[in-house]
Amino acid sequence: MRLTFLGTGTSSGVPAIGCECAVCQSDDPRDQRLRTSAVLQYMDRQKKPRTILLDAGPDLREQALAAGLNRCDAIFFTHNHVDHTFGLDEVRRFNVLMDEPIDIFANKRTMEHLQRVYKHIFDQYNNVNKSFVATLIPHEVQPMQPVQLHDMKLTPIPLLHGRLEILGYRIEPLQAFAQETDQDGSIFPLAYCTDVSAIPSESWSMLKGLSTLVLDALRFRHHPTHMTVDRAVEVAQRVGAKQTWFVHMAHAISHAEVDASLPEGIKLAYDGLTIGDQEKID
Repeated sequence: MRLTFLGTGTSSGVPAIGCECAVCQSDDPRDQRLRTSAVLQYMDRQKKPRTILLDAGPDLREQALAAGLNRCDAIFFTHNHVDHTFGLDEVRRFNVLMDEPIDIFANKRTMEHLQRVYKHIFDQYNNVNKSFVATLIPHEVQPMQPVQLHDMKLTPIPLLHGRLEILGYRIEPLQAFAQETDQDGSIFPLAYCTDVSAIPSESWSMLKGLSTLVLDALRFRHHPTHMTVDRAVEVAQRVGAKQTWFVHMAHAISHAEVDASLPEGIKLAYDGLTIGDQEKID
């Protein structure tokens, strides 16, 4: 079981177009950040490989090629913004490779957004020409109501992205699966919380007992819809996960400088970083 960070950057990516700041000009590959997304890969109880995407941003094609992805069983969306949804058209290649549909999960607002933007996918029979489009099975999720899929449980966590209500996900193996799996040093339970500025009081319970926390940390200067690095550190220390990884960083964040300044157990993620089992999953 492993989680790979496909992208760890903010909506404009890093380097940003036309920017000549030190980070955008950096030769440290960890300062090159595609739009934030991650992928969970594991073998289920029937020893079948499973791949679950967390968001599908506009860099998905490039990210999938870099990570060597050849399947996608499901996509769990956090919210409806462009940098988290505008790669959905790319998943049609996974349909071809697997000869199977792909389950997608999102709250009502995000699902309506996807069905509006990708009308050619969801209403393909009204396309003027017969088109090569993705085959998707939509599922609307509700906060705090777990989804059980392929031996895993993913529970939507209500979060705030400014005034926008979005979702994080608490991810963990189902009990029977966990009992059959060597969980020493496991990354689970894992909470994936990107694009968050505040955590509602009812959501803190979903962050208890974590092995891994993935958390938004945009920059040091205040932003109305994202946590600052300092605020993210405060939240991470309150949660007390065994390991915390910051994502969705802007070009104000120099990886080498900021990563070295963080408290023990808290690190900056970077594109291509894999945590958990490093063995190949075919």
